[in-house]
Amino acid sequence: MSVSPWPADDTDNVLIVLDAAHRIEQQHLESWLERERSKRGFAGKVEQAVVPIADSPEGLHGDALRPAMDLPDQTLVVPVRVVWLKGLDVKNTTPRFRDLLFGNMRRPGPIRARRILKTHPMRAKCVTGASATIKELRERLTHRLGAAPDQEQLAEFVVGQASIALDIAERRFRGSRYKVPRRVADNLRSSRAFLAAIRDLSAETGRSISDLQSEASTIFKELISVPQAFWLDVSYLLNRKIATLGYESDVVVDEASLNRVRQICKQHPAAILCTHKTHVDFPALNKVLFDHDFPALHTMGGVNMAFAGLGFLARRAGVIFIRRSFQNDALYKLILRQYIAYLMEKNFPLSWAFEGTRSRVGKLMPPKYGILKYVIEAGHANDQRMLHIIPVAMNYDLIGDVRDYAKEQSGIKKRPESLSWFIGYMRSLRRPMGKIYMDFGEPVLLEEVPSGEDKLALSKLALQVGVEANRVTPITLASLATMVLLGSAPRALTRDELTREIARLAFWAQARNITITRHFELENEAELNALAQVLIDNRLVTHYDDGPEDLYGISPRQEAVASYYRNTTIHHFVTKAIAELALAGIDLQERAPLEAFWQEVDRLRDLFKFEFFYAPSEEFRQEVDQELRRYATDWEAELARDADFARTLLRDFRPLIAHATLTQFVEAYYVVANVAAVTPQDTALDATDCLRRCFSYGRQAYRQRRISSEASIGKLLFQNGYKWMENRGLAAAGGPERAEQRAQASQSLRELMHRLQQIQARALPV
Repeated sequence: MSVSPWPADDTDNVLIVLDAAHRIEQQHLESWLERERSKRGFAGKVEQAVVPIADSPEGLHGDALRPAMDLPDQTLVVPVRVVWLKGLDVKNTTPRFRDLLFGNMRRPGPIRARRILKTHPMRAKCVTGASATIKELRERLTHRLGAAPDQEQLAEFVVGQASIALDIAERRFRGSRYKVPRRVADNLRSSRAFLAAIRDLSAETGRSISDLQSEASTIFKELISVPQAFWLDVSYLLNRKIATLGYESDVVVDEASLNRVRQICKQHPAAILCTHKTHVDFPALNKVLFDHDFPALHTMGGVNMAFAGLGFLARRAGVIFIRRSFQNDALYKLILRQYIAYLMEKNFPLSWAFEGTRSRVGKLMPPKYGILKYVIEAGHANDQRMLHIIPVAMNYDLIGDVRDYAKEQSGIKKRPESLSWFIGYMRSLRRPMGKIYMDFGEPVLLEEVPSGEDKLALSKLALQVGVEANRVTPITLASLATMVLLGSAPRALTRDELTREIARLAFWAQARNITITRHFELENEAELNALAQVLIDNRLVTHYDDGPEDLYGISPRQEAVASYYRNTTIHHFVTKAIAELALAGIDLQERAPLEAFWQEVDRLRDLFKFEFFYAPSEEFRQEVDQELRRYATDWEAELARDADFARTLLRDFRPLIAHATLTQFVEAYYVVANVAAVTPQDTALDATDCLRRCFSYGRQAYRQRRISSEASIGKLLFQNGYKWMENRGLAAAGGPERAEQRAQASQSLRELMHRLQQIQARALPV
């Protein structure tokens, strides 16, 4: 229902601000105003000004209102607008490509507006924005500026406030999905905080304030997004197209958690941190949020994606393109912080990729602190409270990018993003790839935002987000199928063997309350057949049916691709895998087997610290203990008495999964350690040269079967192996002891590979 624009008190003076782009809108509003005035019986004094606000919300001027600023302070300013609906369903938001050709139906020109009023008058709704007196508006602006405004400043401010009030009124019909900030650059430029920061920067750098403000205008245009309802609709159409080209139309998401996140975003500053696996992530996320009437996300990403066409649309749909490097640009950093603080203050949700880029190996990558640091700095500087950082885990049955990732990891340069690249990418999504899964984790709540310079607080925060993102990442049928097939490779499995091993892993996960996709039903033969066919159609799995039994195995040269899907949920199995490796490593003659076990657990945890997010040390030990107690409640006492109990326990420790989860990492580190071992002791191990040599030696080692899989030959795997060597001090040059240390590192990894082979032999179906 429309709110009457007229006050009940006849003694009030009223200034009506008509948001009209053309004469038809103005006439319709004036007719409505007269009818409402008659109903209310208002007899007070009325002034009127026409300002086309909706037609150009970012380029507003107060010229038409300047004379009215001399009206009495108690004059009530009342903004009004026509909301043009697309149909009788007032919240119908389905965008149409023809709107690009014939104009936005929500802002029709005079000819279309006249036709709508003649044929469908109910589609034109007159709305009233919240009113305020000139005195109240002047006081607001004075508080913002820290000084009394002149008439020109006041007129522009009144127009801006009218725009906000009308947008809020219009959202009663449109929904919260069209809640967007207006005139951000103007508001920032005139704020006391920004002006004070510019003065301080001028004093630090010696540059004039006018010079800094001139450059700031350029940065504002480059950095600040200008989301608009029409382009949000067009963006939604594109997002929906991308998210459903190769995937089922409905994203699998929990409605209750989604509603909870929506309430948080309405009431508090919030950041939604997305695990980033593919270019489909953010289109799928934005599609789901748009469908559920979320305020538009302000997604922060690299300026490399702002290429022709897509960049134009993305900026008008809320994307913030950030320069790749600006460490030495103090003004750019200042504006970025101010912009982020403004969005948080107004409760516009932020979003970005937690890892900074797409994961090329499937598992969650170490976080990039860049954007997180700037958000924390902005929140701290502006004393933000109750900042909610919400991880959202994106997962897929299959991903179209994975073969490109495998090529990148093998050393082939990635193709740069461009319009032609984007068109090719869209074409690549056309083959069926199953479902998309979206899961929101528990928010990491910052009641008080710490300083961005507090590195310890920043790393703890990132760890919390990473652990929570991993916790809610669901196990998919595809991830289990690839885990089982990789674990048995090069041996193929019968259908019954494959189904049985998948079931064992699923039951193991269910017993530990690990999230499994709600559409995962082992009893559903049709679903298993459908997944198998998708894997076969995507040339990931081979199917041999000429013998008495159907056989399934990883396709030749597809181990790296298959390992990607396995890695998406590998973190759920790492604790058990480390326990298996530690048990397998206890010597039967060990005099203190329990102590040796825990020492080995700690060593293995440290070995893989560049690969996985762990709970703190003591909590991790508790997780290991809880896992072992499921198989033997008094395992510690038994192991302390007899080292041979480790073998007994390992025999019952089904399903065995260390070989299927950790072989890829151990073999890659072994390659790095071997490259280090043949490097002269007095020569430091250079990271770039080491990577090049690892590829060469890794391919040789695979051909000699010193390593078992091509999936162990990868850029990120070798880089993390180098970090491990560097962390142990083995990358630096040294004396004779350095050669011995490097050789010992290689031998210890070789011994781990032998243990993994033993576990695989125990695990294979008989």
